[in-house]
Amino acid sequence: MPQRNNYVLVVLDSCRYDAFVKARPATMRKLGRLERRWSYASWTSPSHFNLLMGLMPHTSPAHVFASEYYRRDLLKYNERLGTTDFEFKALVPRLYLPPFLKDTLGYATHAMVSLPVLNPKTPINTGFDTFRLMDRHNDMRAMVRAMKFQRDKPSFYLLNVGETHYPYALPGEPQESWPRIHGVHGAFEHLDESVVGGKLVRRKGKFFDERQLAALRQRQIAAVKYLDTVFVELFDLLPKNSYVTITADHGELFGEDGYFGHGPIVHDKVLEVPFLEGKLR
Repeated sequence: MPQRNNYVLVVLDSCRYDAFVKARPATMRKLGRLERRWSYASWTSPSHFNLLMGLMPHTSPAHVFASEYYRRDLLKYNERLGTTDFEFKALVPRLYLPPFLKDTLGYATHAMVSLPVLNPKTPINTGFDTFRLMDRHNDMRAMVRAMKFQRDKPSFYLLNVGETHYPYALPGEPQESWPRIHGVHGAFEHLDESVVGGKLVRRKGKFFDERQLAALRQRQIAAVKYLDTVFVELFDLLPKNSYVTITADHGELFGEDGYFGHGPIVHDKVLEVPFLEGKLR
């Protein structure tokens, strides 16, 4: 039987599709064609539950039954995993990918996450051999350096990457230089996403002005450019039989229609995400 692929799912938290495009990440783009897709949810936790059900951000096709779209989308796992026997019914009744990969296909299953709403005590930690909340919310390089692969079994890794999440800070950037939203800090030390996003109330000194919002957007673009250098290290580390998916759990708003951030917001830019994937050669 052919050797199954290692599979790495990288989620760039809060990364907008157009921010990804403007960053022009050459290393990530080596995986394949970049697609504009739509998240099933507008904030981290529910989006990751969808991802771990096997549902990738969708293409929003017209004139297609939802059941047929789900079937085709899930069958894509045969390519991702390097198998021919992946079927939707195999996920029933748990409808959760990590225990299926571990118990049925023999994968070592690992998660490293940046956002505390995904911490190991939450129900998302089901079917993982290891599940680690990282010491810092913005250090993908530390994740890459902790990854290990076994010769006798394939591995699945979920990486929730925080550099693209507010405040879009790179490792080593002093906290005093981070942008600040009134009322978020020090709630921010817990990354409480319920306060990171919403309608901008135009009160003096309370929220960002247009110039600041534009600067925040540039910070996210800069974060994607930086992460592209970390992907060089990731791709060098991965064994040849490895398949990688890169996407985002949701987008972000930088002042469009009076909104900032993400969460309890219905807007194209909070659901629009990048999507690309492929097997390393």
